[in-house]
Amino acid sequence: MTQNATLAGVFDDLAPNYDHEHHEEVARALLAMVSPGPMDTVADVACGAGAVALQLARSRPAAAPPVLAVDVSPGMIGAGRARAASTVRSAAIDWRLADAVPLPVADHCLDVVLCASSLHFLGGRAVADWRRALCPGGRVGFTLPLATHFRPSERFSALLAADVPLPGSAEEADAWATASGFTDAVSHIHVLGTRPVVVTSAVMPGGR
Repeated sequence: MTQNATLAGVFDDLAPNYDHEHHEEVARALLAMVSPGPMDTVADVACGAGAVALQLARSRPAAAPPVLAVDVSPGMIGAGRARAASTVRSAAIDWRLADAVPLPVADHCLDVVLCASSLHFLGGRAVADWRRALCPGGRVGFTLPLATHFRPSERFSALLAADVPLPGSAEEADAWATASGFTDAVSHIHVLGTRPVVVTSAVMPGGR
């Protein structure tokens, strides 16, 4: 079984009882950090049940391009669509059941890439793909668990990407984002119940 198929199976199993409250809080912290513009082209990578895409779509004007929400799990995409049905315009989110890497977009076409609670499963190849997909001067925002408090189950431990080090501090997250090819990295630790997360925003080089 491939890594993507394994991830899809794990998150399909989680979809019926997903912790929406926690992920809504993570989404709020991430969007507050990155603050996408009202007309930006945005991708929500490994979107899960769509916490980021839904919150963003609710705040955007009708003329804004749809938020691209991509996930490999049919269960999660189904949950996101169901949650969106009564709260956002049907055209406000472009739900895609697809691998998150590579993103199903052309080179240098996105203003913002957002990834909540998923980068430590996707690995460094995702970051390389974000650099491909982002416009010069575009922004990336992602969250990672704080290393000192992360206690994954055995099932999740087996899925972690070896090339994405979990930060022990905001400074470590900044350094990793910079080493990964971004500039102007800013990170903060957000304590969400018993699960603190590190939220990072950075910029794709080349903008004016």
